[in-house]
Amino acid sequence: MSKLKTELLVLGAGPGGYTAAFYAADQGKKVMLVEADARLGGVCLNRGCIPSKALLNAAHLLDQAKAARERGIHFADPKVDLEQMRQWKEGILEKLSAGIRQLAQKRGVQLLQGRAYFEDAQTVRVETSDGQKFVSFDDCIVAVGSKPVLPAAFDLGNPRVMTSTEALELDDLPQNLLVVGGGYIGMELGTVYASLGSQVTLVEALADILTGADADLVRPVKRYAEKHFKQVRVNAKVLSMATSGKQVLVKMQSDGKVLEELYDRVLVSIGRVPNTEDLGLKNTGIQLTEKGFIQVDSQQRSSVLNIYAIGDIAGGVMLAHKASKEARVAVEVICGQPSQFKDVVIPAVVFTHPEVAWCGLTEAEAKSKGIDVKVARFSWAASGRALTLDAPDGLTKLVVDPLTERVLGVGIVGVGAGDLISEGVLAIEMGATAADIALSVHPHPTLSETLMESADVFYGHATHTYTPKPKVAVEAG
Repeated sequence: MSKLKTELLVLGAGPGGYTAAFYAADQGKKVMLVEADARLGGVCLNRGCIPSKALLNAAHLLDQAKAARERGIHFADPKVDLEQMRQWKEGILEKLSAGIRQLAQKRGVQLLQGRAYFEDAQTVRVETSDGQKFVSFDDCIVAVGSKPVLPAAFDLGNPRVMTSTEALELDDLPQNLLVVGGGYIGMELGTVYASLGSQVTLVEALADILTGADADLVRPVKRYAEKHFKQVRVNAKVLSMATSGKQVLVKMQSDGKVLEELYDRVLVSIGRVPNTEDLGLKNTGIQLTEKGFIQVDSQQRSSVLNIYAIGDIAGGVMLAHKASKEARVAVEVICGQPSQFKDVVIPAVVFTHPEVAWCGLTEAEAKSKGIDVKVARFSWAASGRALTLDAPDGLTKLVVDPLTERVLGVGIVGVGAGDLISEGVLAIEMGATAADIALSVHPHPTLSETLMESADVFYGHATHTYTPKPKVAVEAG
């Protein structure tokens, strides 16, 4: 047993954890970073954001090759080598993880591999390959993330029933795949497997896919899924699963009928839960929310003043960039700076085909909250750049306050929406008006022009679309 001491202890080396550790080290703090996995980077790098985007890129290449003949380019039918694809994906993960480790070393951040457990509010026990190590700290940031939900009724002990973790391993290509859940994880991985050749059936219990995004942004994604998936079923519910030989027998309710179908594999993607169990939190006095997240204030501080929580384990939207921002807030507070996570614009991106991205106030939120807004839309069917990319089904929209003309929200669906949305984030953060965007010269021909054109639509003078002027009644006399 060995005893260690540090000013700041960070638990978890995902985007929130390593951002906190590096930022604190840059501020002159003595920092120790504890991670249970051998490879740094957390869920995002190893079992989420990065591997899924790598596979989505591969899937997009396949789609492009198949569509190339429409542009007068002819290829032989593409062949997929799953093992080579896995090695390529793993190479990306290894490179990124090694980069994080190197940056930690350059900053003097002490790395400790092992599973952490709170002994009390100032001491953590770390189970390492070299035995137990006890670390005392002045402050601690908990960033141990979340894990996929797998209800007991679906947990058959059968590897053919997967969560996103197993689905990203790409061990084989099932002929028939059932995806349970039409959120961003289910839609992204469903897209990957459909492009690789699986017959994908998607089941969503709610009335539509991608809950949280505005309906007009979801529509092109749903059209793509209905064309490339075997079937998309909304308002449908899985009742039970059972192992049947080398397949999974699924009983579900859809369109008022009870169906029994066999699938080679099932992907369950119905949400994530925080990793608050087996962490020893009960030894600290930290309070949890009803859903098991660590309860924090606007400064990311838990009910124990020297322990902070960021990222998935602190609740809210489970996005890597949100965790990174919370990391900076927590470190700034620890360093005595007046920082808080308040009125922060967090963009959301779904890397489906096409991509969907939004930030700020959505049209649906405005309607539900009774907020008066004006929505200006620009269809990509009028974008020269979109047409050259065979992407005319895109849409850019601004949600604008009709009185102040401030941009309150931005939504985009189309190629590269995830890259384009940052202009919307900046506009909202800076308190920009629609005029600020309209008067900013955007290069032609680009997809970024659609933001300028949307702003022009707000004022009724967009170049590449016609906006009818409201008719003004003229009184006689």
